[in-house]
Amino acid sequence: MRSKRAELMVGCFIVLGVVALIYLAVQVSGLAFSSKKDTYQVVARFDDIAGLSSRAKVSIAGVEVGNVESITFDKELFMALVKMNIYSDVDNIPTDSSIAVLTSGLLGEKYLGISIGADDELLTNGSEIYDTQSALVLETLISQFLFKSGDSEK
Repeated sequence: MRSKRAELMVGCFIVLGVVALIYLAVQVSGLAFSSKKDTYQVVARFDDIAGLSSRAKVSIAGVEVGNVESITFDKELFMALVKMNIYSDVDNIPTDSSIAVLTSGLLGEKYLGISIGADDELLTNGSEIYDTQSALVLETLISQFLFKSGDSEK
């Protein structure tokens, strides 16, 4: 009797551990069990998004206010077109705000950061943010540094 009870307790402990690991993996991957919030869609065009992906967060002052829905290539302007879902409770973003591709930490993930403007008009569903700053690409910086160093020696 005691052996069966111990086996049952060990089995329950293992099942709880597996459930906890699955929950942690889903949370870390960016998926969520929570219900979807109401959102409105905003778009922006970038010269270079350098590793930004769908489901990346959109933040204002470090607080998550939405996420990236999709990234496509604009064939006419030769730019990346990023569609974002902004939470409906954040309905006071001015139309002259700027947005930049930022990096979380030195080698971290990419996300979008909005810097608030001063216009009286506000972003609504389907609006576009025109003031964009592309990602800082490490390879480009290194090559510029190397070629400028080489030019100064001549």
